[in-house]
Amino acid sequence: MAGALDKAREEVALGNRILANEGVLDAFGHVSVRHPHDPKRYLLSRSRAPELVEPGDVLEYDLDSNVVTPTNQKLYAERVIHGEIYKARPDVMAVVHHHAPAMMPFCITGTPLVPVFHLGATAGASVPFWDQHHEFGDTNLLVVKPEEGASLARALGKSNLVLMNRHGATAVAADVQGLVFRTIYSCRNAEFQYQAQALGAITPLHRGEIEKASALNAMANVTTRTWEYWTMRLVRSGNGLKPPKKRAKANAGQSKKTKRRKR
Repeated sequence: MAGALDKAREEVALGNRILANEGVLDAFGHVSVRHPHDPKRYLLSRSRAPELVEPGDVLEYDLDSNVVTPTNQKLYAERVIHGEIYKARPDVMAVVHHHAPAMMPFCITGTPLVPVFHLGATAGASVPFWDQHHEFGDTNLLVVKPEEGASLARALGKSNLVLMNRHGATAVAADVQGLVFRTIYSCRNAEFQYQAQALGAITPLHRGEIEKASALNAMANVTTRTWEYWTMRLVRSGNGLKPPKKRAKANAGQSKKTKRRKR
């Protein structure tokens, strides 16, 4: 039991770090996964910049986005995005919210995002657009109330990705590795669509092409191959996760430093 939970925490940390390393997440944004043993809970880091997230930062939440074990750690304000989507979509096992630069022109203008190349089919045939102002009026554009998260989940519907007016995007998948694939290649698709529009009218993939390419993109050998590739890029950047024993030693050393400072 603990093994699957430890693995899930590590994948959440790696997912955050990979997406930061690939330019999707910066100081903001977050990755979560549904609890491997309890579908009414999910795992999400404490409030921390994605490229710094460690497995030990990953906490358990119920679907109302309350932390299961009380903590003094600061929590993400927009965690209701995750909780409300997990409530609405029993098939969803992983969620990411981000403000990737590639997506922002589409979020600002409302221009439809459509699949324009085979790997971009992972976004799906239709990407819905959610405007928070329609239902809630003037806000700070963050999604912090359960009713706001529920509204976003309704807009997402059965889709893989939803754009958020002047804010960012939220994507879902069946696991963290598939989520990272979908997030990176939907951003790549947005880049290609934006660039191609400068040359002239674009033509999206045919519906049958989207279905067949999406099925291919979801195959385990595809997501495993890309996960391995992005993990290696993360390691080469110098920001890969340390092995568990080294993490434990590093944390112990940090605790000793903290105690000395308190004295």
